[in-house]
Amino acid sequence: MDLGYLDFSTPDKRRTALEAELKLNRRTAPDLYKAMHPITRAQDGSFAIDSDGETVDWVLEMRRFPDGALWSELADRNALDEGALQKLADALVGFHAKAQIAWPGDGAVRIGKIIAGNAEAMAIYPDILDSKAVAKLSEQLEAQVDQNSGLLDARGKAGRIRHVHGDLHLANIATIDGVPTPFDCLEFDAELATTDVLYDLAFLLMDLWQRGLRCQANMVFNRYLDHSPDDEGAVGLMPLFMSVRASIRAHVAAARATSGGDAIEAGNEAAHYLQLAGLLIAEEAPRLIAIGGLSGTGKSTLARALGDGIGRPPGARILRSDVLRKRLAGVAVETPLPASDYTSEASRTVYAALDGLAWATLATGHSVMADAVFGTAKERDGIAEIAQRATCSFAGLWLALPEKERIARVDGRGSDASDANAEVVRVQSQKLTERPADWAILLSEGSLEGLSVNASKLLGLRPD
Repeated sequence: MDLGYLDFSTPDKRRTALEAELKLNRRTAPDLYKAMHPITRAQDGSFAIDSDGETVDWVLEMRRFPDGALWSELADRNALDEGALQKLADALVGFHAKAQIAWPGDGAVRIGKIIAGNAEAMAIYPDILDSKAVAKLSEQLEAQVDQNSGLLDARGKAGRIRHVHGDLHLANIATIDGVPTPFDCLEFDAELATTDVLYDLAFLLMDLWQRGLRCQANMVFNRYLDHSPDDEGAVGLMPLFMSVRASIRAHVAAARATSGGDAIEAGNEAAHYLQLAGLLIAEEAPRLIAIGGLSGTGKSTLARALGDGIGRPPGARILRSDVLRKRLAGVAVETPLPASDYTSEASRTVYAALDGLAWATLATGHSVMADAVFGTAKERDGIAEIAQRATCSFAGLWLALPEKERIARVDGRGSDASDANAEVVRVQSQKLTERPADWAILLSEGSLEGLSVNASKLLGLRPD
């Protein structure tokens, strides 16, 4: 087989490809990829593995994993839980941090080549992919690259273009021994696999998004950024990156429609991805939403439930004061901090960082949800002023809940960025008694579903 970009036409070339597959996939799945073995031919013409005789080909030994372990299958069963999604996001941050840096300053040219090549590929199938829609999409994507060329190039100069996975969709991730494990990376072309780390992440987010798992996509997006502050300034690139990934899927499905037995299904899939690619880059004005309330009222839970419905894909950047406090302290998100780190001065620093990051994110065109206590008028005024500076809409939600229930919630938490305990809740009840007059007040009793519906109505979000 020789497809131009992929050449497996000789045993030597297949050996080289398998060597790369073994080496590169061991970065994320060391226990899955075992070894390479020669297929040999004896003098009597019989074949064997790892035997004497002429080597005629090569095979790669892999460990079998259980049926149903693929994330594409788990997604079909709606079985991707929050814990697994967080583990995968954390693993991807670690993988990208160790991936080989390319150091090019041509980030815009790189993504532009992908868009141009994909436009040519889609144009081959006018009976499947509407030519006008293809031309419009390509024009929009090229315009976005031009608008973001400085940022795309700066990403490369900052070391964010690396030799990554390259094919990070749900069918290339499996839960093995309880661990989310990416495998089957793009191994046959190092140049194709050398790209912006957020473009690598975008394939996973797009795949979740198009399956209707938008809350999950937003969750992975935010968890990744919580652990990767070097990428905060590039959140505005995510719609572009996700759209390019969808357009590639469109042409791949179109090609399958002309060569396989599932022509109708593949043709419909191609049209779906082409439409999705356009929707992912649809213009939408950024907005800033603040969710405040004392510890234990459910601010972070509500933010996660609403995040995917706010702003451009993959939904709002959720900025949580508890996470920023850990970042400023230089510790992992779930690492507890001593009480001495919770001073008035430290809190002022955290809120200043929250305001600054909200402003920077809004400037990229991306919406923000700010999740913090916002216990004083100064803190609430500060976040509202950010919206005024960014000339975007602002809404403040204040969650209220009796002290007894707030204590029960913080006592029942597992590992979390918040260090609040029962004593903190009691102190807040005594000191932070003023409710904001200009924020919508929501009682957070009862189910999350009911709270989300009420909040969505206040914010003008879609019913789901």
